[in-house]
Amino acid sequence: MAILRLEAGQVEWGGRALLDHADLNLETGERIGLIGRNGEGKSTLLQALAGLYPLDGGNLWIAPGLSRTYLAQEPELDAEHDLLTAIKSGHPAWRQLQQAEAGDTQAHALADHHDVWQIDYKAEALRDSLGLPAEGVISALSGGQRKRVAIAAAMVSEPDILFFDEPTNHLDLPAILALEQSLLRYRGTLVFITHDRRFLDRLATRIVELDRGILRSFPGSFGEYQARKAEVLAAEAAADNRLEGQLAEEEAWLRQGVKARAKRNQGRLRRLESLREERASRRQQQGQASLQISTAERSGALIAELEQVSFHYAQRPIIRNFSTRIERGDRVGIIGPNGAGKTTLLRLILGELEPQEGKIRRGTKQEVAYFDQMRATLDPESRVVDAIADGNDFIEINGERRHVLGYLQDFLFPPSRARGLIKALSGGERARLLLARLFARPANILVLDEPTNDLDLETLEVLEERLQNYTGTLFLVSHDRDFLDNVVTQVIAFGEEGQLTQNAGGYEDWIRWQTEIQRAASKTVENSSGKNASKRDNSKKPALSYKETQELAQLPAQIEKLEQEQEDLAATLTLPETYQNPEKLKEVQAQAEQMTSALQQAYTRWELLEAKAAASAEAAG
Repeated sequence: MAILRLEAGQVEWGGRALLDHADLNLETGERIGLIGRNGEGKSTLLQALAGLYPLDGGNLWIAPGLSRTYLAQEPELDAEHDLLTAIKSGHPAWRQLQQAEAGDTQAHALADHHDVWQIDYKAEALRDSLGLPAEGVISALSGGQRKRVAIAAAMVSEPDILFFDEPTNHLDLPAILALEQSLLRYRGTLVFITHDRRFLDRLATRIVELDRGILRSFPGSFGEYQARKAEVLAAEAAADNRLEGQLAEEEAWLRQGVKARAKRNQGRLRRLESLREERASRRQQQGQASLQISTAERSGALIAELEQVSFHYAQRPIIRNFSTRIERGDRVGIIGPNGAGKTTLLRLILGELEPQEGKIRRGTKQEVAYFDQMRATLDPESRVVDAIADGNDFIEINGERRHVLGYLQDFLFPPSRARGLIKALSGGERARLLLARLFARPANILVLDEPTNDLDLETLEVLEERLQNYTGTLFLVSHDRDFLDNVVTQVIAFGEEGQLTQNAGGYEDWIRWQTEIQRAASKTVENSSGKNASKRDNSKKPALSYKETQELAQLPAQIEKLEQEQEDLAATLTLPETYQNPEKLKEVQAQAEQMTSALQQAYTRWELLEAKAAASAEAAG
């Protein structure tokens, strides 16, 4: 049963139709991934569905009594609020109660009707499930923590429909995993925009694509969408070829000699005019981005060699006794929680900081290009073309002189857009512009800090391909698991108390490596405890007890089992028959809450034991 219906929706912006008689139905319990190229109007559509942006034409029908909540890409929070107050402020009944006077019986009656007494509990549960600290003021939180607070505030009232615009931006990997779990438990309808393909594939039950003003629906996962999309594009190309063939035939007939013109068939003339109008009305698919990276003279074979490097801020260890060697051509992924010290590590490697302990030897002929995740290097009041060539008409890319407008077209900026102001660009277009600026600069070392934020999926895939073929050295800070797996050749991961680990491969290889280390440690402890208990050197006693080692070895399987059970419960909660039996519904909801608590405890315990195991390995080394 539809709870929201968009019929022949129209939105125009800057003389271009973002929505062109678009239709969409939302059903109860769906999780819809909204995708499309940057600048197509995805955020505008999301705001229109949420009732925050007016349609220029068409109708938007909402089921009576339906509640909707919208989360912007960059949500605004009151900096003076404490954490729980900020979360509770997302509930309309709580806000009304705060604004009511002490004797306002009507407001208090409304608050009671909405179970305001439960809001404290719900806010605390969301705080814990999203991995937020127990307390704190918004102004003192990191960007990733603020984003999680905004997500919790959007979910606290349990609206019928959630509209999320890039919810994973600025979140670290643990926060993304926690958000996935929270949204899998959510019982309402979810419509979300994301660049994170694994997040999209895990959550979406339907993909809706905005393409040249039209909405196309693809039931199933993102992987299923990719297969069906290829078929749609092939059919569209065949239709275009047929139209061009018919038009060419009629144009040739019109250009025949005097005798043929004297015998013109008026019906064919009308058909020719109709074909011309059809071709003019077709909105051709925008070309694919063509990202060419300008390379400088090769650097020396050595990029940096770190020996027992340590660094701390205000007695807080950031990096402790870390050694590594990075050579020309390495593609290094750096992962870890927000605030762990990833930027500090990069600055040490590149020579912007010196270690407080240990030493670093750096190579020669290094030309560095840096991608800033906060887009701070773009002046919103300047023109797009000026961000590339500083007022010049031509730039040089790998020895080839190119006009700046032509170069920007490779990054999907038509001349009209290229001459406009940066402040008029969408978030994804700004990301593309920054990449265009970065790749125009000759460099043999690329440092990309969250480059996937706001990029559309097609541009993301092209960027992956270019980075795979890049001959220089790459440092990539990212929380996009698929992007890491497809690009990097080694991973440096931050743990607790400044402990860093490093291994070859991508993110999934790092996960498997961690599991193998735990299994090996478990076997070593088991063997030594059986045969050599009397010969142990107490000064080299492992950080983990035998029982803890056994527990650590078993935790991955336990977590996997709990996650599967949680997914099963989430699937049960999407079934209409579940809601037809109130007793069963309460039982399933209670089980889901218990499962969430059990998973959180398992994650916490796993992190603690992993940290102890890493400390033990470091001491043994």
